[in-house]
Amino acid sequence: MPGVVDPFAPAKLGPITIRNRMIKAATFEGRTPRRVVTDELVAFHRAVAAGGVGMSTVAYCAVSPDGGTDGHQIVLGDEALPGLRRLAEAIHTEGAAASAQIGHAGPVANPAGTKRPALSPSRMLTPWMRMTRAVTDDDIARVTTDYANGARVLVAAGFDAIEVHLGHNYLLSAFLSPKLNRRRDRWGGDVESRARFPRQVVRAVREAAGGGVAVTVKLNMSDGVRGGLEPAESLAVATMLEQDGSIDAIELTGGSSLSNPMYLFRGDAPVTEFAATLPPMIRVGFKLFGRRFLKTYPFEEAYFRDDARRFLRALKTPVILLGGINRLDTIHSALDEGFSFVAMARALLREPDLIRRMQAGTASEATCIHCNRCMPTIYRGTHCPLDAEPAAAR
Repeated sequence: MPGVVDPFAPAKLGPITIRNRMIKAATFEGRTPRRVVTDELVAFHRAVAAGGVGMSTVAYCAVSPDGGTDGHQIVLGDEALPGLRRLAEAIHTEGAAASAQIGHAGPVANPAGTKRPALSPSRMLTPWMRMTRAVTDDDIARVTTDYANGARVLVAAGFDAIEVHLGHNYLLSAFLSPKLNRRRDRWGGDVESRARFPRQVVRAVREAAGGGVAVTVKLNMSDGVRGGLEPAESLAVATMLEQDGSIDAIELTGGSSLSNPMYLFRGDAPVTEFAATLPPMIRVGFKLFGRRFLKTYPFEEAYFRDDARRFLRALKTPVILLGGINRLDTIHSALDEGFSFVAMARALLREPDLIRRMQAGTASEATCIHCNRCMPTIYRGTHCPLDAEPAAAR
């Protein structure tokens, strides 16, 4: 039933206004093999924007060459600017706002792809069976500057919003994790010290973005691993970010790309499909032991909602609800409860025009079945394999 808050009415997000309260969440598109915008990436976001979302979020933009996951993400340098400008214009032409997620992969990076050592708060062995390098004070200063410079590139390209990635055990998220951050200097220890670097980065992005662009963060509530970040400390981090006055909204997420990605996705674990994408020497082992990495969590719509309510009650900052949102009645109830926006990913991957059809009254629920077979496609043109292969993948 319709609620008090109209999800299709324009809404303020910091200094900008977007046409409705539905946001296309940042998810790997797999359409930037040379680290710059391609026609396929423009078409991907144009379709989502034409499909009715208030804002479409480009993912994942690395702030430096060593900040990508596999060497195929957009790097926010001058060479990316013309394509980013074209991408923002395409989204705007369809009536939506343009956002970009920026980050540094840290220990999630695969050195075989980036051709650079992976960075982390403390030395560790990654799933790629490589040792990371613990960042130095000089690294922290350099990465902070990289974030600020990346924000300036996006502003110059005409983006309306910037999302700083503080989730999934990427570099800033790894600093927040008591499991991954075992430092004994000013960057490690209690939660305030572990949050020092991420807060420094967010402040730098806010200053570089200026007053006309919205700045949001995507923050893990829980890493989903023993000894990792949990909701109590995550809420403390969110409170610090709010007190810093650097953010216009916070999107809440969870899970670790290093050790528990299914905590984020929920639903079926596509072990066989993932194994098929791996080199033959690794494929057999993944088929045998992959379920230790891709654990199974039963799907429940809006599965982050219960944890997110704790943040909603404690913060004045607008909260964006993420996590398996499929139905219009769920959107209504979330907004009436006090969430400012909802973010959707897999549902829009299969049906980029879902929001437009919901507004027209011809759809009330997504057809996504959360089989998660889209996950293994992320490096070859992310798509729903239940539908036709995209032209770029054929």
